[in-house]
Amino acid sequence: MASSEITLEAVPSVSEIKAADWDACAHSGPDSDSLDKLDTLAAVGSQGGSCKPVYNPFVSHAFFAAAEASGSACARTGWGPRHLVARLGGEIAGIVPCYLKSHSQGEYVFDRGWADAYERAGGRYYPKLQVSVPFTPATGPRLLIRDGVDRERIGTALASGLMALCNATDASSVHVTFAREAEAKFLGEHGFLQRNDQQFHWRNAGYGSFDDFLTSLNSRHRKAIKRERREATAAGITIHRLTGADITEDAWDAFFAFYMETGSRKWGRPYLTRKFFSLIGESMGRDVLLVMARRDGRWIAGAINFIGSDTLFGRNWGAIEHHPFLHFEVCYYQAIEFAIERGLNTVEAGAQGEHKLARGYLPQTTYSAHYIADPGLRRAIADYLKRERAYVAEVGRELAEAGPFRKAADEA
Repeated sequence: MASSEITLEAVPSVSEIKAADWDACAHSGPDSDSLDKLDTLAAVGSQGGSCKPVYNPFVSHAFFAAAEASGSACARTGWGPRHLVARLGGEIAGIVPCYLKSHSQGEYVFDRGWADAYERAGGRYYPKLQVSVPFTPATGPRLLIRDGVDRERIGTALASGLMALCNATDASSVHVTFAREAEAKFLGEHGFLQRNDQQFHWRNAGYGSFDDFLTSLNSRHRKAIKRERREATAAGITIHRLTGADITEDAWDAFFAFYMETGSRKWGRPYLTRKFFSLIGESMGRDVLLVMARRDGRWIAGAINFIGSDTLFGRNWGAIEHHPFLHFEVCYYQAIEFAIERGLNTVEAGAQGEHKLARGYLPQTTYSAHYIADPGLRRAIADYLKRERAYVAEVGRELAEAGPFRKAADEA
């Protein structure tokens, strides 16, 4: 009989883990936040029921491999891989994608205020451990656990392992960001503080077409979207959707130019290298939707999306020409249209942006969990997070009430 002992280790590169082992953990079980316990979640997915695993491209081995091999997420850029691996009887049973960080860039859950306060008090906030998909504010599993094992037992070992890794690396803290709600609560039961934030997601209510979606909106927003879509392409602009082999290196060259131009203005230094895009094109091109705008024979703008089994994840946008409403068309309306055509349930449109509300994207709570080693800092942050959670909940309620969808009294 195989040993039931769980062993843990941190590895310095995703390349040290076989893709088959990583993906068996990353894409196991149904992705359901309605289930509170990780072991219950496993039971549904491992008993041959009708629930199939939900595929999230961002936690695939290929995505992490591209981020690391391209030099985008590596020690030189302040993202030193420390992936936590749990083995049961020598076989990989669980993985936590984890990085030792020397800064707080590229995360989208902001803790710079915590760092500044701690360092003013004489502490050292960096390095810290970041459990996330680099440069990607998209919800997904963070405790990657293989089917057929006791998920609660492996999850508990991984939570304890993160705390031990924090101590071993002399880190101040562990930050598990954009986790599923059930995971965040599970970690909360094991000593992690709970933090909520907000994004804007579009939900598919069984629409047969974009026009069906428009009929669900009130008259003012319906007319505004129609006008924006007309004006976005009024200057002779055509919109093209590229996936798989249709995404050539020339298309990647153009998109990277957009990404660098827009990213340099927004962030100062874009995170992803040109090589990253070629690598994802090679290894996961079927999971990529590149929406590109063309005028006078050349590409002028584009947005990259990643295709999951039930969600379209909108990521980076860029442009070298600026036209009214083109950003909304390329990033939001094309994404909705594609999701309807594919029968996808959700479009996640990335971080921030209340302007998305008027375009049919409603507020959605996001979840993270934080282990703070210093007791004094932990108490201060816990008090802050309690007030922040109440604020996020209230803002979410107000924004949802202000949404663009028709009320019962609205005109048809």
